[in-house]
Amino acid sequence: MLQTRFVFLTVGLALGLFLGMLALLELGRRLGREQVRRHGGNARTGIGVVDGVVYSLLGLLVGFTFAGSADRFDERRRLIGDEVNAIGIAWLHISLLPAESQPPVRDGFSRYLDELLEADTTAGRDSSDVFLEPTRVANARRDLWEKSVEACTVPSGERARMLLLPALGTMFVSAAKERLARRIHPPKIVYFMLGLTALAAALFAGYAFAGSKTRNWMYMMGIAAAVSISTYVILDLEYPRLGLFRVDPLDRVLSQLHSTLR
Repeated sequence: MLQTRFVFLTVGLALGLFLGMLALLELGRRLGREQVRRHGGNARTGIGVVDGVVYSLLGLLVGFTFAGSADRFDERRRLIGDEVNAIGIAWLHISLLPAESQPPVRDGFSRYLDELLEADTTAGRDSSDVFLEPTRVANARRDLWEKSVEACTVPSGERARMLLLPALGTMFVSAAKERLARRIHPPKIVYFMLGLTALAAALFAGYAFAGSKTRNWMYMMGIAAAVSISTYVILDLEYPRLGLFRVDPLDRVLSQLHSTLR
């Protein structure tokens, strides 16, 4: 299952980063103690400047990627809300059609929503690309549009044509925007730089511990855990239909709306 693989991947990456930072903290400490043994106190001259640059870069990358992923998560929820509103308005405009033309359009509308909801609720259960629109959704959309155009071309459907067809277009565009938003993510190099900078910061932090005779495990594990957990949350927010932080509550709103339109 795609969702399970994604969870294992993100947890594995966060755990790997945690263990890697701990290992580099220890390696940096040992390198620092060796340099102090060889060169005395001069071995640590100027390291504060380098540490400051690396720590600042790490803070910038974590803050940048976290803020971006949170913004995109909120944007996806907003787009789902826009989609729900567009669906409700389009459904209401069907009532402008002549009574004899409404049943086939409503049937096509219900089928389109069925396919749309099925595609979202099954996302992550197989190996298909959950970010692309399934063929069955495209077919249902085309069928609904053709039925609506046919119903609006009769003389008595003139008034409905002015409102129903634009409302359907808005609904289709809202659904397309929401699905497209799932594919918008930062370049992979950003995540690579985040991991590399975190490991470098751990190495320099360990070097700074060289003056201590004992290891401060609380500090070492705390900084490694903070960075790795932040990285996990960033990755999880980027894929709200695969990870643990999901947009399911808004999907349920769409499902509830569908049940009221039957």
